[in-house]
Amino acid sequence: MGDGYVGGYVGARTPRREDARLLTGKGRWVGAVRLPGTVHAHVVRSPIAHGAFTGCDTKAAWTVEGVLDIITPGDAAGLRLPCVSVSPGQRLTSYRVLDEAIRYAGQPLAVVVARTPEAARDAADLLDLELDELPAVVGAERALAEGAPLLYPELGTNLITEYVMGDDDCLAAIERAEHVVEMTFRLGRVSPYPMEPRGVVAHYADDELTVYISSQAPHHVREHLAEAFGLAHDRVRVISRDTGGGFGAKEHVYPDEALVCLAAMRTGRPVSWSESPGDRLFATLPARQAVHRARLALDGDGRFVAMYADVLGDLGAHPSNTGGSTHAVTATLLPGPYRFDRFAVRVRGVVTTTTPIGSYRGFGQPEGTLTRERLIDEAARRLGIDRIELRLRNMLRPEELPYTTRVYQTYDSGDYPRALRTVREMVRPVTKDDGRRRGVGYSCHVESTGLGPSMDMKAIGMEGGGYETAVLRMDQDASVVVSSGVAGIGQGIETALAQLAADRVGVPIERVRVVLGDTAMTPYSSMGSIASRSLAVGGGALTRAAERLRDKLIAIAAHQLEAAAADLEIADGAVRVKGDPQAARTLRELATSAWRGWDLPEGVTPGLEERVSYDPPGYTFGYGAHAAAVAVDPETGAVEVEGYWAVNDAGVLVNPASVEGQIRGGVAQGLGQALTEEIVYTDDGQPIVDYMLPTTREVPDIHVVLLETPSPVTPGGMKGAGEAGTIGPPAAIVNAVAAALPEIADELTDVPLTPAVLWSLLERRRGR
Repeated sequence: MGDGYVGGYVGARTPRREDARLLTGKGRWVGAVRLPGTVHAHVVRSPIAHGAFTGCDTKAAWTVEGVLDIITPGDAAGLRLPCVSVSPGQRLTSYRVLDEAIRYAGQPLAVVVARTPEAARDAADLLDLELDELPAVVGAERALAEGAPLLYPELGTNLITEYVMGDDDCLAAIERAEHVVEMTFRLGRVSPYPMEPRGVVAHYADDELTVYISSQAPHHVREHLAEAFGLAHDRVRVISRDTGGGFGAKEHVYPDEALVCLAAMRTGRPVSWSESPGDRLFATLPARQAVHRARLALDGDGRFVAMYADVLGDLGAHPSNTGGSTHAVTATLLPGPYRFDRFAVRVRGVVTTTTPIGSYRGFGQPEGTLTRERLIDEAARRLGIDRIELRLRNMLRPEELPYTTRVYQTYDSGDYPRALRTVREMVRPVTKDDGRRRGVGYSCHVESTGLGPSMDMKAIGMEGGGYETAVLRMDQDASVVVSSGVAGIGQGIETALAQLAADRVGVPIERVRVVLGDTAMTPYSSMGSIASRSLAVGGGALTRAAERLRDKLIAIAAHQLEAAAADLEIADGAVRVKGDPQAARTLRELATSAWRGWDLPEGVTPGLEERVSYDPPGYTFGYGAHAAAVAVDPETGAVEVEGYWAVNDAGVLVNPASVEGQIRGGVAQGLGQALTEEIVYTDDGQPIVDYMLPTTREVPDIHVVLLETPSPVTPGGMKGAGEAGTIGPPAAIVNAVAAALPEIADELTDVPLTPAVLWSLLERRRGR
């Protein structure tokens, strides 16, 4: 391209610039950090689910050569981490990093630091833990039962949060309705599974703590570590260059990560730690587990009169980073793209002796979509109405948007019926005579993206701001540097921001550098890359910064060319008079003038750097419609997904290829939730370590169509798309199984829908 600007980057399928280093072994992972004198930590975890840590004999551990430190609860008595998102009335808002009270198997109890990882592990095995075991309580319903063991006896209950949203007369409307469908859904506990495990290298010197970490939100990490250790924020630097996936699991500081920092402060040496594969199901926060009791009421014409849901969420041992807010998102997005006269939901969060629940891609939305879309399908089956027609009859139309739901969400823009009709036309079911039963299932959803605004986040109990800041600089050689507080976690944000800057400023994309992931070099971001907000909010800030920078370039050129700004354009690496290419100033000439303060218009300051903070006025709402075709073996209960189709609208698409990739990856995760993935506990609180991720054999070809309705909220019209793919699959797949097996459709309420579950339902219906 040379120095000429060719334009058209926004909307182009630009190859991801990140991939060159990631695919050639040049990724900047935490595991590749090598600091002189680095030592290694091993986290000792509780073998029991409930009880008390009463002591620890460390004498044998100290005999291992190379041991440098052993940290037990008494050494970290004042070290606490906050619950970032606090639900209404939440009884617990922070938790100890090391606690003598044991509330889940895998809870950190001690840390051993040694010169080698092997020595740290050997010494850890020699620690003599003194534990008093108490009865475990597994499952939210059991935790609420009379006489259940209490995790926090001082509270007198395992119920940590409870609140109601929506219409007070919703239940009365349901009682009066002509038709009511009532079902109870149980959603299994699943685990985020990033390719790069959690890891930390911490170094403390000259009263400064430097932390290399695999994180979605480096500034978030810095803030919480500074508060936990009582350090000035400017004395903590957090670096998270490339992050090999996060999926919500890396959006905050974990106790074991804080302990590595404590070890670095105590030893004065860089300390390295990474989560072992065997610890992941114990230590990385899982998600999704809940029980939904829901009712959908319809009139004689199939119009949705009301919906009510009772959401009972299992929080695990404590509310962790998100508290019950996952279930609040479930509640607020339960209406989906439909019109209800009345709507209400009760949310309860309960602690159990299991690993604390945290964030996972989709954040409560796959759960709500499964409940709503299964109810609609079952209503269509019972009333004899076509399931697509029933949805279209009750679906919000484009002219009704913006629309505020009964639970306070204002949908910004879109054409929901078009998405459903489009996916219906895409479906190509498989036809084979192989003894299996086949069906096609559908699901529709509205996706909350672009987390903000800041004051709304304060009102709902989130300890963070919803804004993002972009710093955009053009140097003397007309190269451009973008600095943002969002993080690269594999979603392609580095490329997307470069596309935006190149398009808006008018330079070749090769001349744009993007800086992310270092709190000493990037503007503050309290949320980082979570909740499908990186481009909707971070890109919104960059769009405004680029507009300002472009305006300044044109103002300088107008002054130097003695032309009106309206008569100028940026093209071919220069600002020129429209229709007269000879009357021009190159971008390099203008940048040099700006930085040297030469020949500038009156009132224009030297330099070419714009810093813009964008606090969105509201959420943006993407949406989608999904369809799955399945084949079910009635003799074994095995389900094969033979085809999958997804239609998604994420507003203006900066890089359609990245969006398609995000959706396909999300669908694969949703397929796992629907059919194979679940963390199961024994009655004494021990997780069963078999965890079945879908492979390329289980994931079919995924056909994606992208719609594009600009958001009126975001500068540039973008919406988020990072979580879209995960939201629809559980509902679409279970609906497809219900279509294949109508004789047990009303019993298909739980996920994962494993072969054993299906086979048992079929056998019971057959009377065997």
